Formats: sequence, C-alpha cells, structure tokens
Amino acid sequence: MSENGTVTASEENNSASVEATNTENTENTENTENAVNPEDVSYHAVEKDGNITAIWEMQGRRHIRTIDPRSNEGKQILALFETAA
Repeated sequence: MSENGTVTASEENNSASVEATNTENTENTENTENAVNPEDVSYHAVEKDGNITAIWEMQGRRHIRTIDPRSNEGKQILALFETAA
C-alpha cells in the first residue's frame, strides 16, 4: 500500500492470489478429512435367529453403509472373516 492508502494493481493481484491459495488449502484439508481411511473401517455382522442379516461398514462409531451378506461383496467379506477364525 502506498503512503496515501491507495492500493496498486500488483498489490491487489498478490492479495487475491494469497486468498485463492488459502481457499485451496482449506478445501484440500476438508477433502482429506472426509476421505475414508481403509485402516479405520471395520465390519460388523448383524445376526437374527443365528443368521447374518446385514453387514455394517463402520468408521469409528459412524455407520458408513449396510452391505447385503448375499451380495458378492458381502460374500467376500464373510469369507475373509470365516477363514481368519
């Protein structure tokens, strides 16, 4: 800024680029936080009368989605845990 308080065109461009960079950094941080980390995902089998009726995909205490145990993905998940046991 000059002595009399006016802003030159180059100073305006610099402040605009700084604001754009700050906005991009904020958006990148938010995208990173919203991404599901595979290490934090767990699966919970829901049983009724001895049969698995659903598989819950969880991230911490948050329910991500429900998987049908009869689907291909559900069968793969169940197969992984049956062989581990």
